[in-house]
Formats: sequence, C-alpha cells, structure tokens
Amino acid sequence: MEMNLNFNLSGLKEENKAVELNENTVYDVIILGGGPAAMTAAVYCMRKGAKTAMITKDVGGQVAITASVENYMGYKYIEGLELVKKFHEQIKQFEIGYRENVSVTAIRQGRVKEISLDDGSVFQGKTIIVATGKSPRWLEVPGESEFMGRGVAYCATCDTPLYRNRKVVVVGGGNSGVEAAIDLARIADYVTLIQRSDTLKADQILIERLQEFQNYKTLLNHEVVEILGSEYVESTRVKDRVNQTQKIIECEGVFVEIGWIPNTVFVKDLLQINRWNEIMIDCSCQTNQAGIFAAGDVTSVPFKQIITAAGDGAKAALAACDYFLKMR
Repeated sequence: MEMNLNFNLSGLKEENKAVELNENTVYDVIILGGGPAAMTAAVYCMRKGAKTAMITKDVGGQVAITASVENYMGYKYIEGLELVKKFHEQIKQFEIGYRENVSVTAIRQGRVKEISLDDGSVFQGKTIIVATGKSPRWLEVPGESEFMGRGVAYCATCDTPLYRNRKVVVVGGGNSGVEAAIDLARIADYVTLIQRSDTLKADQILIERLQEFQNYKTLLNHEVVEILGSEYVESTRVKDRVNQTQKIIECEGVFVEIGWIPNTVFVKDLLQINRWNEIMIDCSCQTNQAGIFAAGDVTSVPFKQIITAAGDGAKAALAACDYFLKMR
C-alpha cells in the first residue's frame, strides 16, 4: 500500500536552497532515507561543510504516520506530520542535493561508491549513510489508509496516551501486539485484541501480564476486514475465520501491531544483516563496509524512537565526515 506523504521540493524553489542531484558530482556524503535519522544526518553534514546529497522514497518515515508526539524534547505535544515539516524546513535551508519519490536498487562499494536508483540514474559518493528506516506491515483493508493518523496507529509507544478512557482495538497477537494491549489497558476504557490464529504468539509472561487486567478481551481466529468512521475511526468490522460471520466493534482507535519490515532489501548482499534483517553497526554507526554507515530504525540498535534515531543520525554524520576528510 502506497503512502502519499511526499513534499514536493520543486514547488519550494523560492523558499529553500535545495538543488537537484547531479550525476557528475562526487558527493562527500549521500544520505539514503527521509526520516529523523536521515534529516538529522543531513543537517550535521551540511553544517560541517560536506557536499551532501539526500535520496528518499518519501519524507518523514514512521513519524509521518504518527498521530502525535509527546516525548520529543522541546515539544510537549506536536503532531507527527508537523514535526516532519519542521525537520524538512531545517534541511532545505542548505544547498543540499535532493531527490525524492525514488528507491535505491543497488550500492556498488569502492573508494567512490555508486548508488543506482529505480529511475535509472546513478550517483556517486565518498561515503553513504543508510537511514531508510522500517515500513509497517499493513492490514490492507478498506479504511486503513483513509484513517491513518486519525485513529489508525502503528506505534503504541507514541500514540497510547491519546486513547485514555477510550475503546480501542489492537491487531496482532505477537509480543508487540500484547505489549500494546497491556499499555493501552492501563489507560483505555476497553481493549479488544484481535488475533488471526487460534492462539496468542506472545511470550507467556506477557500473556500473563495482560490477563491481570479486567478491561480487555481477546478474539482468536478473527481478522479485521474494514475500518469505519467519518472524520475519525468509529468502529471496525471483524470476521470470524471459523464460521465466516462478521460483526462491528465500536472503537476510537485501531493499533496495527503485526510487525515492521526493515528497508534493507537493496543492501542485503552488501552489508551485514541480523536475523531481523536490520543492518549491524558499531558504536560509531559504521557497517562492515568501509565508508558506509547506517542510522535509525533500519539498524540493529534497540529502542526505536524518534530521539534515538535523530541521535544516531548525528553520530553517523560526524563519523562519515571524519571518514571522507581522512581520504584527502
């Protein structure tokens, strides 16, 4: 399912200094991605005077589909998309080479690295920062994309506080789903946990912790087939997978907790990847390939949060700048 969350730089030429990428330029740093890690890295690289490029499929990453942010320093509360816009405005004050709405298909390692895009273009850089993040697994049901950020959420850590004293549905019976149900049961009016199979897949200790609450129920062998509402989510339609009957569950929020997919397909044969398909890095965000760094949720670091991604982006930028300066 495509997310139309892009910002068109071509219409902002009078307001920003960002320029189109040049295939004849050898950039000091090429940043792949458009989320907090990538945009923070861009700011740090540009302030260091590095000739910097950014290539992204979309702008904002997971933050753009987060309804609100209440745990990023400097903001008591800010909508996810508004925070993305503030990040974006900060990078466009620099003369950064920029390309969006494209995907990277391959990286060729060397003293000068080559990055191939799905539109056929190839760009060169002395260093690369991979900050392509993760993509949520979608339910792929009617209403999901329409109510994204308006009741449909993919990050319980981010959005749970918004659902105090409300009825919510959590989709997914693995660890992330049950953990989300536990967090929500503490403050929500009622939690309905939907699981496609006949058992919960979460660790037993998490299941027992959930069972301590009285304001929840689990529907096994059920799946969400539609999300309903007007301006915001008002209910979900679920189907019993055994007898095929359907029913409506009233709710104000639907938390989709069926997993996240690291965007690492294009580097799986180049970089060291762990069993969760995340890029392995050291404390300086260096990968197993010289001059290639990685930052944010696409990496093996724990605690996937906006602030940790931004911090890793800064570290990766400083490490990349140190690397290419030593090449001279």
